[in-house]
Amino acid sequence: MDEIQLDEIRYAADCRTRLGLDLLSGTWTGVVLWTLRNGPLRPRELQDRIGGISHKVLTETLRRLEQNGLVTRRRYAEAPPRVEYDLTGPGRGMLEPLFALSRWTEQYADEVLDAQERAVSGL
Repeated sequence: MDEIQLDEIRYAADCRTRLGLDLLSGTWTGVVLWTLRNGPLRPRELQDRIGGISHKVLTETLRRLEQNGLVTRRRYAEAPPRVEYDLTGPGRGMLEPLFALSRWTEQYADEVLDAQERAVSGL
């Protein structure tokens, strides 16, 4: 491997790629984005399809995704009130790296889990 130059390290600190990595770093971010891939869903529908996510965590995740422009929140003026979330263009653009990460996980998950187990057991 080539020696890393200091200029590259400074560049890495400012690299825009970090934006994408930061956006996907939330535990539920990728799961919520992937679940919205087929169109808009109400929060309860999202929660039912995902499973294992609390209402509070889902709400926080959706707010963060909305603040970052990855989903839109559409509120209908009905009684009872209805809200739906849908992917924006940038949110839909995240599906490709999520799919690539899924392929990577299928290929390497066992090796990573084995390494984690060895590290915990001290072997």
